Amino acid sequence: MFYALEKFGTQIDSVAPVNLTIMKKLVFFFLLLASGFIINAQAYREGLNDHELRFNMGRFLASTAVEGSYEYYFTPDMSIGGTVFFNGDGLGRMGNFGIGPNLRAYFGYNPKSGVFAEAFGLYYTGETDITNNLGARNNDYGTTALGLGLGKKWFTFGQKFTMEVNLGLGRNINPKEFQDAFMYRAGLSLGFRF
Repeated sequence: MFYALEKFGTQIDSVAPVNLTIMKKLVFFFLLLASGFIINAQAYREGLNDHELRFNMGRFLASTAVEGSYEYYFTPDMSIGGTVFFNGDGLGRMGNFGIGPNLRAYFGYNPKSGVFAEAFGLYYTGETDITNNLGARNNDYGTTALGLGLGKKWFTFGQKFTMEVNLGLGRNINPKEFQDAFMYRAGLSLGFRF
């Protein structure tokens, strides 16, 4: 406890305690100010740029299919998202429309980037021409695939723009007799975080 000496003239008559409530308020204020600087000085802030939109530029250049993806980061190393693609050529290997979810786990040193592994599902539709002894027929189909993929993601210094390369292999759950049992996914995507 702090004491102040009270003087009356040249003689010390009593010792009185200093008001400690003022000192407690000052110490609390400085601790609060210091903790604010410590929290703000962290290298990664949670909740910043948790949403990402991507466009698969590689697929567009290779096949003129348009594929877009959305990804939400619920932790710095886990995300959930979805993919939608449209293709004018329904006779292609992947059909003319597809939609599906994915779950990703990131293994890089930086949050929301680096090497990732994903589990994905994909429902896609298309058509095929079959020629047999009855003549040519056009068959429409819809099928579901489940698969696994790997990739790598990079981001700019401000974590606003991203680039990723990915490759995946899936198995069709209910393939038709004219479909392959396996399907693949590949991409070179450019994205924007917000």
